[in-house]
Amino acid sequence: MLKMLLDASGGIVVTNDGNAILRELDIAHPAAKSMIELSRTQDEEVGDGTTSVIVLAGEMLHVAETFIEKNYHPTVICRAYSRALEDAIAVLDKIAMPVDVNDREAMLGLVKSSIGTKFTGQFGDLIADLAIDATTTAGVDLGQGMREVDIKKYIKVEKIPGGQLEDSMVLKGVMFNKDVVAPGKMRRKIVNPRIILLDCPVEYKKGENQTNAELMSEEDWKVLLDMEEEYIKNLCVQILKFKPDLVITEKGLSDMAMHYLSKAGVSAIRRLRKTDNNRIAKACGAVIVNRPEELQESDVGTRAGLFEVKKIGDEFFSFIIECKDPKACTVLLRGASKDILNEVERNLQDAMSVARNILKNPKLLPGGGASELTVSATLKQKSSSVEGVEKWPYEAAALAFEAIPRTLLQNCGLNVIRTMTQLQGKHANGENPWVGVDGRTGDIVDMKERKIWDSYSVKAQTFKTAIESACMLLRIDDIVSGIKKKQAPGSGAPKQPQIETGEDADTEQMIPE
Repeated sequence: MLKMLLDASGGIVVTNDGNAILRELDIAHPAAKSMIELSRTQDEEVGDGTTSVIVLAGEMLHVAETFIEKNYHPTVICRAYSRALEDAIAVLDKIAMPVDVNDREAMLGLVKSSIGTKFTGQFGDLIADLAIDATTTAGVDLGQGMREVDIKKYIKVEKIPGGQLEDSMVLKGVMFNKDVVAPGKMRRKIVNPRIILLDCPVEYKKGENQTNAELMSEEDWKVLLDMEEEYIKNLCVQILKFKPDLVITEKGLSDMAMHYLSKAGVSAIRRLRKTDNNRIAKACGAVIVNRPEELQESDVGTRAGLFEVKKIGDEFFSFIIECKDPKACTVLLRGASKDILNEVERNLQDAMSVARNILKNPKLLPGGGASELTVSATLKQKSSSVEGVEKWPYEAAALAFEAIPRTLLQNCGLNVIRTMTQLQGKHANGENPWVGVDGRTGDIVDMKERKIWDSYSVKAQTFKTAIESACMLLRIDDIVSGIKKKQAPGSGAPKQPQIETGEDADTEQMIPE
């Protein structure tokens, strides 16, 4: 189910992404604030499982409550939890299945199951295809079969309202929201362009501070203008020496330079963002140059197949596409409204993170709650060998893992207790660790057949984050409010900071008005 949120600026956010929802909440309770941090950490680290981590951490704290009431010491509970975490990760390692990152079918199934519960799940392979294309394009080999993908730097998501979602695509190159400097005089379509990227202004140098020049005669003024013109002409000559078709600079470009460049049949674009310029460099093989006099032939980008300016909606967009082996790309998203596009982008980010995790650590786990049920069943069996007081919290941690499949069953609209018992029965005798629930139909099936998979790194990170944070919160026995309340004028000395006991930690007095 989706949630509709009104954010601080009055805009609307429609999403079911755990991190996006919690980010918008305004919360004063300190323990709740630290829980929200979990979802943010999970999002930055692996990009998926943001909701699972909160559900699991909440359940871990919930099962610990009975032990706290029975005067168990928090350290004992934390020891049992840490032990349970080690054993859970060991179970994941045992049931994990290696995956071939070049097998597109397997990758598609994995990415699809990660976004199956999201809004774009209804569009089938569309988002999964975009995510896999983008991450394989921008991936860099680290050796030993490992690939690193920098989603933030080298994959740009460009959202343009209008058209249909099916029109979305991954460009073999880069697009950005700019037009050429002189539309009438410069070419808007160049096949196999030679591209020069600059990080300096192509205009007359202004003084660092205010400079006053006193001219005694009219000739001096003319000399000054000629010097300016000569300076810009030299700059352009140095650039044109390499016969470029397209010059892009991050800074300004004067009218005089524009004249010289257009006369030589060179298109120019100015004031481009640094991030866009870096992406163009990666896509077409150019090197960004800081001074035109230092230009070399090797700095010219020649790997692009086509430069074209197109009008989409009311705005002009420049495309540098059909690149040979680009190391950066742009995902062009089209859709009916901004809200839909924002949600599609969030889903795409999750899908790309999952694809990136698989390229980094190519191991699969069963989805549909099967991993958690297997972990839970194994921990229940192991709990009999745990000695001392730790046995009971250890067993409770095993039960807490069942929160994820239980939530899945509720979302499918099934009879939770009956289905849960069937699943537990199948896992208790350890016949098949891959039996889980299919979210679309609510059937209890083997996850391998339905291709419902999870990434190993997402699952492992979820378990670690949830249990470690639950341990941290359990160790808190007092909340000290160090916030001074505003004093009314002349009301005497300020009160001492109050120490709250566990029972009234939730009361109003610690929350500033």
